[in-house]
Amino acid sequence: MKRTVRVKVNGRDCEQVVDVRATLAEFLREDLDLTGTHVGCEHGVCGACTVLFDGLPVRACLMLAAQADGHEVTTIEGVASDGEALHPIQEAFAAKHGLQCGYCTPGIIMSVCAFLKEHPAPTEGEIREMLSGHLCRCTGYHFIVEAIAEAARALAAAGPRP
Repeated sequence: MKRTVRVKVNGRDCEQVVDVRATLAEFLREDLDLTGTHVGCEHGVCGACTVLFDGLPVRACLMLAAQADGHEVTTIEGVASDGEALHPIQEAFAAKHGLQCGYCTPGIIMSVCAFLKEHPAPTEGEIREMLSGHLCRCTGYHFIVEAIAEAARALAAAGPRP
């Protein structure tokens, strides 16, 4: 069975006919070719598929594409507003070596985008608690925590963003 889905993805209106059983992750990756949303466990445990759904982090592997109808989704491809320069969070991850293989990184960055809006000056404990929903098999999270703290400082120094 198919259904038409109308959704705003990374600021662009999109209308697509999807299988009613297709997950949001499948829709983003296969139909829209937004492959930055990674699929790891397919059970909502690892966090690799995290995207922003109306500004809140969700696991795209657990949502159906049809549930996104009428909503706004932001993927890692939509984080940098101009598509050229990196977002300060992405810059902090690069500068502080907050990634290795990069598989978990897009999901973490999407969660960090929402997290720093709610916690503009987070403590290390708050950062680690937020990260508890993400699995990284490459690092001990030390550099990821440093990257998030650096991103918070950079965003605070830059002032409000549109």
